[in-house]
Amino acid sequence: MDAQELIKRYKDGERYFAKASLNGAVLASAYLIGAVLRGADLSGADLSEANLHMADLREVNLVGANLGKADLSQAKLDLANLSEAYLGLADLSGADLRKVNLSEASLNRADLHNANLSEADLIWVGLVGADLSGADLSGANLSGANLGGANMEGANLKGAKVEEEQLAHVLSLRGAILPDCKAKE
Repeated sequence: MDAQELIKRYKDGERYFAKASLNGAVLASAYLIGAVLRGADLSGADLSEANLHMADLREVNLVGANLGKADLSQAKLDLANLSEAYLGLADLSGADLRKVNLSEASLNRADLHNANLSEADLIWVGLVGADLSGADLSGANLSGANLGGANMEGANLKGAKVEEEQLAHVLSLRGAILPDCKAKE
């Protein structure tokens, strides 16, 4: 299946595209609300400005994909591989990103409020100016992550691997549960 066939089938009412092979597909600005792409290969795909609200993207390979300005709000992305992906200005609010691999991804100015990033791999990820308010980052690995100007109000960082120096550059930690399990006022 190629990108054009996927779009046509979606427009015809089909929503189930699990394990589709769409490596390098161009799906920029595609409207795929609620699509089931579980286990699909979308590595290197262009999904910039795509609407994937409430999509099932569990276990999807999105290595090196472009998801800039994409709507991934309330999407299921647990166990997905998004390493080296571009997600700048993407809407991931309320998304399920448990145990996701986001190593070396760019999420600068992304909306991740109320997202579940528990046990996520966020090594060397760019989160400059990102909204992580209310996000669950418990057990996440934030080693080397750039958190400059990120909003982490009310975020749960219990058990997260993050350095005090990284948190010094955060915009706000008010009400956050820090790795030492103490709430910051």
